[in-house]
Amino acid sequence: MHVVLANQFGLAAPNLIAQVIIFLVVYTILKKYAFAPIIGMLEQRRQRIADGEAKLEQIAKDAAEAAKNAQAVLDKAEADAARLVKEADEAAKALAASKEQEAVASANSIVAKAREAAELEKQQLMSQLKREFGRMVADATSRVTGKVLSNDDQSRINQETAAQVSA
Repeated sequence: MHVVLANQFGLAAPNLIAQVIIFLVVYTILKKYAFAPIIGMLEQRRQRIADGEAKLEQIAKDAAEAAKNAQAVLDKAEADAARLVKEADEAAKALAASKEQEAVASANSIVAKAREAAELEKQQLMSQLKREFGRMVADATSRVTGKVLSNDDQSRINQETAAQVSA
């Protein structure tokens, strides 16, 4: 029954065996010279894709690390800037206080010098006033007595008058 069925479909054993041998020879040749290079090339591509994905993951990790480092640098720079601003503000306040103290000291010095100058001027004016008053007393005395006073008399009257004015 198998033979009849095989004859009915046109299968002949020698032809079938020859075709199987030819198929095996062609398959072996294709496997060695065609499939192997194609499979090797596909394996290389798969390896390059895997390497590319690994490099991409490494680049992503490096980018995340760089971003983290950049943020750390920015945070440090902000902290340094805030510290410098605070130090500059404190230095400015200290300088302002120092300048204010210098100004107060300078003003006190000017006031003291002005008081000294006023006192000196007062003494000079008092001295001048005493001399003038002594001269006026001497003139009045010479007019009242009708006598010309000598230098000794004028000097004595000036001293007595000055002593009385001072007291």
